[in-house]
Amino acid sequence: MSNKYLVNCTYGNEDLERASVAFIVGSASAAMDNETAMFLTASSVDLVTKDGATDKQAEGYPPLSELLGAYQENGGQIWVCPVCAKSRGISEDDLVSGAEIAGAARTIGFVSEGAQILI
Repeated sequence: MSNKYLVNCTYGNEDLERASVAFIVGSASAAMDNETAMFLTASSVDLVTKDGATDKQAEGYPPLSELLGAYQENGGQIWVCPVCAKSRGISEDDLVSGAEIAGAARTIGFVSEGAQILI
């Protein structure tokens, strides 16, 4: 039986280590055939713009572009906070393939359906 997990990522370029950990945890969950969504808020939304993860790497961690790719390959969903994106001038067209603008209602709905919140 698979479970549902929501990973909340709030860190972007200012703390690539914490951002990397969110993608590692999310990827592990998705690789275990769990329904996994990552809700990116605040500065983390910059990381899922096209080329936003390029040349980004925390010391001792794989490149963020690899972590993002692994998360998506494992079936993880990427949900971007609409207010956070709008405040940065980011539209859905600016996001990596598969990422989508999804707000609080969708996120809360996912949790109310039994998703456990990680990070």
